Amino acid sequence: MQVVVEEMNELTRKITITLPGEDVQKKLNKAYDKLRKEVKMKGFRRGKVPRSIIEKSYKQQVQAEVGEKLVQDTYFDAIEQEKVEPVVHPEIHEVNYDDNGSFTYVAMVDIKPEFEVADYKGLTVTQPDISVSDEEIDNELEEMRKEMAALQSVTDREIVEGDVVVVDFQGFHKGHPMKQVKNDNYSVDVGSGRMGAELEESLIGMKTGEEGAHEVEFPDTHPNPILAGKTVEFRIQVKDVKEKVLADLDDEFAKDVSNEFGSLDELKDSISTTMKQQKEEASKSKITDGLMEELLKVNEFAVPERLVHFEVEEMIKQTEKSLEQNGLTLESAGLNREELAQGNREVAEKRVRGDFILKKIAEVEEIKVNDEDLDRGFKRVGAQYNMEVAKVKEFFQSRDDLMPFMNELLNEKILAFLEEEAVLVESAENEADKDKEQEQKS
Repeated sequence: MQVVVEEMNELTRKITITLPGEDVQKKLNKAYDKLRKEVKMKGFRRGKVPRSIIEKSYKQQVQAEVGEKLVQDTYFDAIEQEKVEPVVHPEIHEVNYDDNGSFTYVAMVDIKPEFEVADYKGLTVTQPDISVSDEEIDNELEEMRKEMAALQSVTDREIVEGDVVVVDFQGFHKGHPMKQVKNDNYSVDVGSGRMGAELEESLIGMKTGEEGAHEVEFPDTHPNPILAGKTVEFRIQVKDVKEKVLADLDDEFAKDVSNEFGSLDELKDSISTTMKQQKEEASKSKITDGLMEELLKVNEFAVPERLVHFEVEEMIKQTEKSLEQNGLTLESAGLNREELAQGNREVAEKRVRGDFILKKIAEVEEIKVNDEDLDRGFKRVGAQYNMEVAKVKEFFQSRDDLMPFMNELLNEKILAFLEEEAVLVESAENEADKDKEQEQKS
């Protein structure tokens, strides 16, 4: 086997592999002999069809199958021989049976970037405030009152914030109706922001039976891909206006929320506990984002193009999956695959580079996933999906399932190490709030 490695750029290698004719002919002979025993042809007994006739009818098929097998059998030996370490599956092309009987193919591979990870200890990141104020608890109680309020239709006044309005609406883009942006008898909680603050605000002042139109410019970053980057005119008809009749905020209200609460104070304690847990989870996520942002700032290097492409494709698949749940495709949602790929590229590149940085830190600090880490991970998944740990382990028996899970656990362990080494500072806003609170107390 002859192997020639060419450096196409910093991270891409072109590997040309040539197999000797003697080895290739043995594989072809074996394939034809097998086919000769199986094939049926008119005028010949099974196993007696001349090879020349079989080659005439099946040459393309045999060469394709043998060629695929030759690549599978020799590619890993070739990269091991040349000490090339690809980071993603190769692109195989220029597959050719040469005139002299040899077999040649080209594997385009991307390799791992070589770099020294810089300044990963002592990173300065902002630590979000996880305390829960009385004002936040009061706001949550007020939202509960609104959610549980009785609704009463009104016809003698205009819509105000806090009303629940039943509307029919149709969205138009460049004058054309959008079949995915249409609904009848749709309930809008004016002021909640669930339909969009701008659109809800346009309803204020209207009355039952009135019709109106309002144009909304949606940013490119809007989470709904159907609306992102579009200017949409909403034509709306108000069918009913209902005001909320709020209950008194007392012990009876707490009992109506749940029979586990015997008093308003118990409900407040529960709200405080839940909000703190939510803030702690959000805080972890923000600290992680902050750590990665700082690492990316001080570690600039090229990353394999094929890995970036793979990450972009995974992001597009997630968009497609989200649309499918609503019975849509990229095309029906008015999305262009190439534009999506271009829009996702920067984030994909950062994800790939970030993963290389984390793995380099793990290598330097000798951070590995051990059996205890795996067991904790299994228990967490079991608790999340209400599964027995034994069942979780059964699910992860496949290497294809286990390796991504282990990679996730490794990244968590690396980030935990970085957080321990980081300098966590409070935001200026948090410090100002604490100073103000201190002044009020004094």
